Amino acid sequence: MPVFSLDPVQTAWCAELRALAAGTLEPLARRGAPGRVNRPLLAALGELGLLERLFTGSQTKGPGEALGDGGPVARPGALDLCLLRESLAHGCTEAETALALQGLGARPIASAGTAEQRRRWLPEVMAGRAVAAFALSEPGAGSDAAALALAAEPASGAGAGWRLTGEKCWISNAPEADFYTVFARTTPGAGARGVTAFLVPADRPGLSGTALQMLSPHPVGALVFDGTPVTGDDVLGEVDRGFGVAMDTLNLFRPSVGAFAVGMAQAALDATLAHTARRTAFGGPLKDLQSVAHQVAEMATRTEAARLLVLSAAAAYDAGAADVPKRSAMAKLFATEAAQYVVDAAVQLHGARALERGHLLEHLYREVRAPRIYEGATEVQRSIVAKELYAARKAGKVGEAGEAGEVRGVEGAPA
Repeated sequence: MPVFSLDPVQTAWCAELRALAAGTLEPLARRGAPGRVNRPLLAALGELGLLERLFTGSQTKGPGEALGDGGPVARPGALDLCLLRESLAHGCTEAETALALQGLGARPIASAGTAEQRRRWLPEVMAGRAVAAFALSEPGAGSDAAALALAAEPASGAGAGWRLTGEKCWISNAPEADFYTVFARTTPGAGARGVTAFLVPADRPGLSGTALQMLSPHPVGALVFDGTPVTGDDVLGEVDRGFGVAMDTLNLFRPSVGAFAVGMAQAALDATLAHTARRTAFGGPLKDLQSVAHQVAEMATRTEAARLLVLSAAAAYDAGAADVPKRSAMAKLFATEAAQYVVDAAVQLHGARALERGHLLEHLYREVRAPRIYEGATEVQRSIVAKELYAARKAGKVGEAGEAGEVRGVEGAPA
């Protein structure tokens, strides 16, 4: 079992990120239009070197050194990604989300793209100039991503490629992204084995999109592909092997969704500690009421338990442990559910003021709901955990780390 601990450099970095999120990035987020891609915020993330860290981890190489020749991209650390997302989420959820979506949309290029694809897009993504999007979900294929129906039909003529026909839905950064990582069915009836990943620039003929109005006003939209042309040069990885590209991305990002949730939970807990210490009722501060104190204790316990589970899953990923799917699913499951509980309890302890538009908790209350659904809903995570446990038992590893058999066909796509 991997052992982890934060060293002084990591601890200081997290504190710096929290201050940066609250002092520099949050004002930029406030000036953005609700439901639209905030390009000035992305540019700031690029200038600060945070987008680069999505692809190079803690390395200090600049975009030109790391990617200018289209060479292999360093594998980012899951622990590094979790610390980054939790710290940013504590001070500015918009900045955290903008950063994560760049990583989600461009990770398939870094892991499976050609030298030319990496050379063309990754420096632009890391600089915050190009907006990326991960297009997996469809109206009829969300949690069961292997059931996707967007058709990649062979075009006429030798080497003509394919024509994409169908829809994608609940795609973050759509329809404003500059390119989409699109997963389409190249072999009908083959389930997960008949899916191919394509890199599709937003200006391709036959590609259009509309914005969706969501509970929390992030840029989310639907895409329509009407015979959109793609060729072999647009394939990410191998034909009919795109589901593996999607899983590689989701396996890296799943624990960090939990980290995002932990950042929100910690922000809600911090606000609650301050409020209950100064707010008086029934002759004294709220914190002296046992019902309040016990609630705060429960909030703190769940937040810390979620954090440790997330960091453990990230450490397991970085160590190449066999049971990464199980640990990652547990981390996302517990952390997102814990954050929902903590934020809801914080609203209750603050009272009506927390429901006023513009209050931190009103904001967090809307933000915390979606992570329980995207990148694999809570119910999907439970299925993954159970299947991994029974697979380990069948393999004769009861009580030990299970074999890393990826659960196919029950992976959720991001909203």
